[in-house]
Amino acid sequence: MNPKHAVHAFLGRNDFSAGGPDVDSVIETMMFDIEEGLVRDPSNPPGDGPSLDMIPTWATPPESAPKNKKVIVIDAGGTNFRSCLVSFDGDGKPTISDMQKTAMPATDREYSKKEFFETIASFLDHVKNKADRIGFCFSYAMTITPEGDGKVIQFSKEIKAKEVIGSLVGASLSDALVARGWNRPEKIVLLNDTTAALLAGASAATGGKAYDSYVGFILGTGMNAAYIESGAIAKIAGLPFKAPDSQIVVCESGKCNKIPRSAFDIALDSTTNSPGLYGYEKMCSGAYLGPLGKLALTRAASAGLFSAPVNERLSKLDGLELKDMDQFFYGPYRTDTKLGALLASGTEEDREKAFRLLDAFVERSARLAAANIAAVIIKSGKGKNPARPVSVLCEGTTFLRTHNLRERVTGYLNRVLTEERGIWYEIVTMDNAVTLGSAVAGLI
Repeated sequence: MNPKHAVHAFLGRNDFSAGGPDVDSVIETMMFDIEEGLVRDPSNPPGDGPSLDMIPTWATPPESAPKNKKVIVIDAGGTNFRSCLVSFDGDGKPTISDMQKTAMPATDREYSKKEFFETIASFLDHVKNKADRIGFCFSYAMTITPEGDGKVIQFSKEIKAKEVIGSLVGASLSDALVARGWNRPEKIVLLNDTTAALLAGASAATGGKAYDSYVGFILGTGMNAAYIESGAIAKIAGLPFKAPDSQIVVCESGKCNKIPRSAFDIALDSTTNSPGLYGYEKMCSGAYLGPLGKLALTRAASAGLFSAPVNERLSKLDGLELKDMDQFFYGPYRTDTKLGALLASGTEEDREKAFRLLDAFVERSARLAAANIAAVIIKSGKGKNPARPVSVLCEGTTFLRTHNLRERVTGYLNRVLTEERGIWYEIVTMDNAVTLGSAVAGLI
């Protein structure tokens, strides 16, 4: 049995394209959601109309870094909750201190609104009153107010805090801090991690570099993108606030619901905390690639894809995370990893089939990530001059560490943007990007 043919046939029977979705087709699909989402908000759950929230932030990158300022930074991500103090010196050089990390609240069980914000306030005792402003990177869908607060639209990444939906995060946290003996913060600025990444990327235009525009892209536990929109945003035209000529827009890309799903995706979706939502994110982000791989392996074992000993062992697979897949990808002949141990008693064909099967999910993730990045760059209308490319600050362990994913994303972007459309871009990474971008936002 040819391993490649066998894996392709198995995936096809489960409505999964082994070669991955066509990147250009996904770009065109996402462009519909981007354009329509700037006109009207999606319904919940989204129907045939737009599924992306396309959230105006009322903010643009500052012309220069803050100087002689301090700001408390909070980063509430999909897995971890980080907090620290960032100090900018007279030249605008930042220093990070008082960094602490703990588990993100409401990942283990349902939290009430009161408990959610009281818990966050308790995590900040080590920076109590060390600055009068807070930059709060809150990596979930929220409407940003012109004052810089954020109202929660929906939680993703399996956060369990239904009472918090509809709350103003900054105002609620400010009250919880005062109740804990703090001076009331002068301002708490809410932003998404993609906005933070975009703002950090804007600070990388040094040493003779110049960028035409900026994109922030996150592919970690979840996935999302932000870009700078220069056109009028129809859905905020009637508000009693004058919109800036251009502003950062957060897409909530993971909510796109118009990409065909496989049998594995449908089965996994039914077990999540948000069935029917975040379909795009569940097809390509780190929180879901491992569980998708487990579903595929156990179903393949039931179908007899592997040798008898491996079929038996895989049928009892108790769980799989992306890190387990990566250990196998980077060392397929190791026997001290979860998958390596299961395949040790099998054949060379077993190992090749397992690699091809799991790699198909990484390939799809790379194509979907590239399509998302390309779509927002195209919508920005920038990057036509190779001397002034669009900066794409990419963050997230899935993007940065997953075997061969970053390289594939770059390859697809070269084709669909530069070769096909004459659009130039540059992938940018930096240490502590979200922290530094959040610090800048807190001082705008």
